[in-house]
Amino acid sequence: MNDSVPDWFTNALATEPESHRVTVAGTSIHYLAWGERGRPGLICIHGGGAHAHWWAHVAPAFVPNYRVVALDLSGHGDSDRREHYTLDLWTDEVQAVSNDAGFASAPVLVGHSMGGFVTIAAAGRHPDAFAGAVIIDSPVVEVDPEVDHARRTDDFNRVRIYDDPAVPIGNFRTIPPQAVYLPYVIEHVARNSLRQRDDGRWEWKFDPSIFVPRRAEPSTYLSQIRCRVALLRCEHGLMTPDIGAYMYEQLGRLAPVIELPTAGHHPMLDVPLILITAIRSLLADWDHSTPLNG
Repeated sequence: MNDSVPDWFTNALATEPESHRVTVAGTSIHYLAWGERGRPGLICIHGGGAHAHWWAHVAPAFVPNYRVVALDLSGHGDSDRREHYTLDLWTDEVQAVSNDAGFASAPVLVGHSMGGFVTIAAAGRHPDAFAGAVIIDSPVVEVDPEVDHARRTDDFNRVRIYDDPAVPIGNFRTIPPQAVYLPYVIEHVARNSLRQRDDGRWEWKFDPSIFVPRRAEPSTYLSQIRCRVALLRCEHGLMTPDIGAYMYEQLGRLAPVIELPTAGHHPMLDVPLILITAIRSLLADWDHSTPLNG
C-alpha cells in the first residue's frame, strides 16, 4: 500500500476480526466476526470465487451497533472443500454461522453476486430465521458471471501455481472485469485470495469445481421470502433495470430497487463508501418502520 490509502480504510483493517469455524455436513466452514456478541447481526456473503476478506473494509463500519460476520462458503477462502456443491448446502452453511455467531436477534443477510443468490435461497428456505436481505447486483434471470465464464473458458480449471505471490497479487482482476478498482482494496483482496502450499509456492484458495454443478434456480425462492428485502443495483453492473423490475415483481412489489451510482458489479472494490451508506440507510429505515409484508 502507499501514501494515498485513506484513513477510513486503514482504520477499518486495523479493526481485527475474530476467526471462527463451524462444521456443516462434515465440512469445516470458516467465518470472521467484528463487534460484540449479543448485538443485532449482519451476515455478509461473498460472490463466486471470492471470500470473507472482500468485506473486511466494509464490515467495521457497522460496529459497534451490530455484530457483523463474513463467512467463507465451502470451496472458498479458508473453508474446506466439498466433493459436490449446491445452493442448498451453502444456505445451510449460512444458517449454521448465524446460529453460532451470538446475535441478539435474527440477522440481516447482505449478499453480493452469487452471494445474493445464496441470500435469496437462505431467506426463502428459512423464512423465520432472518430479519432482512440485501441483494447486491445479483441478476437472477441470468447465469451468474463466474459460472458463465467457467463454462466458456478453462481459466478456472487451470491450476496456477506461483513462486512469488507478488505476481498474482499484481495481476489480480475480477470476473466480470470493471473499469475502476481502488488499488488499496484490490491489493488487500488479492493478498487474501492466495494460500501457501506445503512446497512454499502459492495458489488461489477457491476450488475450481464450485463453478461446475448446476445450481437450484434462485428465482424459485424469490416468492417464498417473507423478511424485508432490498435490491442494490450497480449502475455499471449486471442487474439491468429490466432484471431489477422482474425481481421487484417476484418479490411482491415490496422491495426497493436502489441504484449505486458509478458502481461496477463489485461495488466493495470501487465505491465501498457508497455501498456502506446504502446499507446503513436501509438498516436505519428497517429499524424504525413496520414491514409491509408483516
